[in-house]
Parts: sequence; structure tokens; C-alpha cells
Amino acid sequence: MPREHKRDNNVPTTEGASDQQVQKFLNKVAATPAVRRPGEVGRLIFAMDATASREPTWDQASHIQAEMFQETAALGGLHIQLAYYRGFGEFDASEWYADSQKLLRRMTGVRCLAGRTQLAKVLKHARKEAKQHKVNALVFVGDCMEEDVDALGQLAGELGLLGVPCFMFHEGHEALARRAFEQIAQLSGGACCRFDANSPQQLRDLLSAVAVFAAGGRKALGDYSKARGGVVKQLTYQMK
Repeated sequence: MPREHKRDNNVPTTEGASDQQVQKFLNKVAATPAVRRPGEVGRLIFAMDATASREPTWDQASHIQAEMFQETAALGGLHIQLAYYRGFGEFDASEWYADSQKLLRRMTGVRCLAGRTQLAKVLKHARKEAKQHKVNALVFVGDCMEEDVDALGQLAGELGLLGVPCFMFHEGHEALARRAFEQIAQLSGGACCRFDANSPQQLRDLLSAVAVFAAGGRKALGDYSKARGGVVKQLTYQMK
């Protein structure tokens, strides 16, 4: 039957990732190599679970992505592609956007529908895109996983070979999803971090950090860390 909501209501949700978890994630981003040719614009696939339980965070992310563009403008810009799954086997990927308003209009036109996870489709799509042109990073935001972990691991490893690190953002406390997201991140050369939907600033900072990395590499991320402060400031030590 279609999944409507899998969060454990008995688990407090007012806390986001611990400082140690956030630092570990950001350190991993800082240590991830970014390869770009001179004059090349960074490319980031922004993928989301758009099943029913994800609706509140989808609305948040719709506005956060505009700031991702702003943070990378001075680095030569960033092209972002939106990908999502929802409902009964529905998966969609947009064109590549260099304009935040066009992407925002696309995102706000999507409504979440109950259904099972389709993370394999996200990874296969990223693999296909990376074989056609350079993709600097894949960001995924989700709360559940209902698929074969070994199959997902195989796809994540292939993305790692293609130079596409997966940065997995896990909302909530579901243990199976957490383990799967960590393995996907590890096998692809990316990182995994839990966040709380009640702490949009934390998600904003983490997403912006990955966007800056995709657009300008580790040096740009180090500069961004110094200017931004907060949890992102911890990256400055990794830049030295």
C-alpha cells in the first residue's frame, strides 16, 4: 500500500543533527575533491522524495534553493536540475536551470503524493546525466527508504567512479533510511547528515555549502565558511 507517513511520533523531532554530526558532514564536503575545467559552470542535481510525508520540507526547500543560486553567483554560477519521485512510480527530472526564479516556479508547481520510495531511479538518472556531461554533485533530501540496499549501493559506487559525490540529507529518525543513506554517501564519495524540518536554517546552511562546493570547489567552500559562520565555519580548519 502507498506510504503516507513513516516518522516515529514517539521520537522528539525538535533537535536537528548534533554539532558533531554536522561537523563530520561538513568536513566530508570539504575533503571531497571537485574537478572543474576553466570556465566550466558547476552542475548540481537537486533530488527530493516528493511522497506525502515530505510536503512540509518540500515547501522549505523551494525557497532555500533560491539562496543556493545567490551564494554561487560570484563563483561563475551554478546550473541546478530538479529531480523527484512521488505517487505510483512517477519520476521526473527538469531541464538544467541557471535562473533561480524559473526553478522556483517549477518546484512550487509540484505537489507531493503518497507512494513508495524510488531512490534507484534518482541514482540511475544521475548516472545517465554524468555520462553525458560533468555533474559536480547530487543532493538528495528524504526521510524513508523502501528499496534493495545492495542495488542502491551498486549504483552509488558507479556514481563514485564517475566523480559524482552524493550528499544525502536525512529527515527524521528512520534507522533503515539512515543506514542506506550513509552507505550511498560513502560509496559515492559524498557525505550524509540528518536534519530537522523544524530547523530550516540548518538545512539552508548545509545545502548552500554543497552548492558552493559544486560551483567552486574546496577553496570556494573555505571562503564561504569564513564569511557564513555558524556550523559552516567549522570547514575553515579543513581548508588550511
